Amino acid sequence: MAYDVDRIRSLFPALDDGVAHFEGPGGTQTPASVGEAIARTLTGPLSNRGAVGDSERTADAVVLAFRQAMADLLGADPRGIVYGRSATALCYDFSRTLAHGWGPGDEVVVTRLDHDSNVRPWVQAAERAGATVRWVDFDVPTSELSTDAIAAVLSDRTRLVAVTAASNLIGTMPDIAAIAERVHASGALLYVDAVHYAAHELVDLDAWGADFLMCSPYKFLGPHCGVLAASPELLGSLQNDKLLPSTDAVPERFEFGTLPYEIMAGVTEAVDVLASLDTDAAGTRRERLAASFAALERHESALLERLEAGLAMLPVTVWSRAKHRTPTVLITADDPTDERAASALYRALNEGEILAPAGNFYALEASRLLGLGDAGGLRIGLAPYTTANEIDRLLEALRELLA
Repeated sequence: MAYDVDRIRSLFPALDDGVAHFEGPGGTQTPASVGEAIARTLTGPLSNRGAVGDSERTADAVVLAFRQAMADLLGADPRGIVYGRSATALCYDFSRTLAHGWGPGDEVVVTRLDHDSNVRPWVQAAERAGATVRWVDFDVPTSELSTDAIAAVLSDRTRLVAVTAASNLIGTMPDIAAIAERVHASGALLYVDAVHYAAHELVDLDAWGADFLMCSPYKFLGPHCGVLAASPELLGSLQNDKLLPSTDAVPERFEFGTLPYEIMAGVTEAVDVLASLDTDAAGTRRERLAASFAALERHESALLERLEAGLAMLPVTVWSRAKHRTPTVLITADDPTDERAASALYRALNEGEILAPAGNFYALEASRLLGLGDAGGLRIGLAPYTTANEIDRLLEALRELLA
């Protein structure tokens, strides 16, 4: 394993400003090569997809490269990779499509651990169809969402279960493979939000057994967009609203309008950067991704241990307690229901060139279940470019602010 954080940091022009960036769960900084790939593609030659002119063939090659790159990252079939404006937009699109067959007596399961993008679209679609929504809570003292808790609400009327692979608020990583087994035994579909998970762990759609999976490349070094992965056979069985002259082919029929080829090229480059985090990695892109994510996990785990040891010495409450979790920590100080506490720390840290935002980060149900209301807490997220020195800077700043 060769994980050189200084080399990795050199790929990111934004890091030259001296700010310690802990806002990665909301979106990482972007390597220069990703921006260059976007500019190179956008400035052409570039036309709509086709096979006649060079500019048409360029567009077609960009789309196919994007699908293959995301398939390599997610352990999926490139024919089942759908581009979307965002994960939220994709979830709304697919909730409307899947709800066509729902009606009174049908049930949809959502959890309070999830980001609202994997909650509200399903709740609203169920309400329009007259279906029943079943809620699953996570255990507050441990931050765990158990498979048994989800299994307890399943029935032969369950049509879909929506669950996160990792909480963007407190980092909890449920056992998706075990959940998928229970969900499928009930005859339902499983829709997984891997937006936060994919920034820290290598996704394997086939091993998980999930039916649908969504993620957001801007959370893992790429440009702003969303991606959905599913089997092409499952996508082919769905009837979605679309324009009459647009193709019926999968996955294109789920992608509306002209695709942003330049953004897709940026995503492909971001995946290649991820595959190069471990400079000793070799083999296929999927194999290099596996080696690089293993190196990333070791790097982030060591930093997380350093961070948590330091936080244990401070007058704060740490809400990220699950046994299996991402390197994302939510803390509060003083009265956790006082919005000024977390937001004041956020502003004060920023004055010292340390960016660790405060809020509920759209994980509204999770924040409320924790007793933090809509205010949430201060979220500290690690990224591939985070250093031990930055952890120490953060801890020292918190120590002074909380003294």
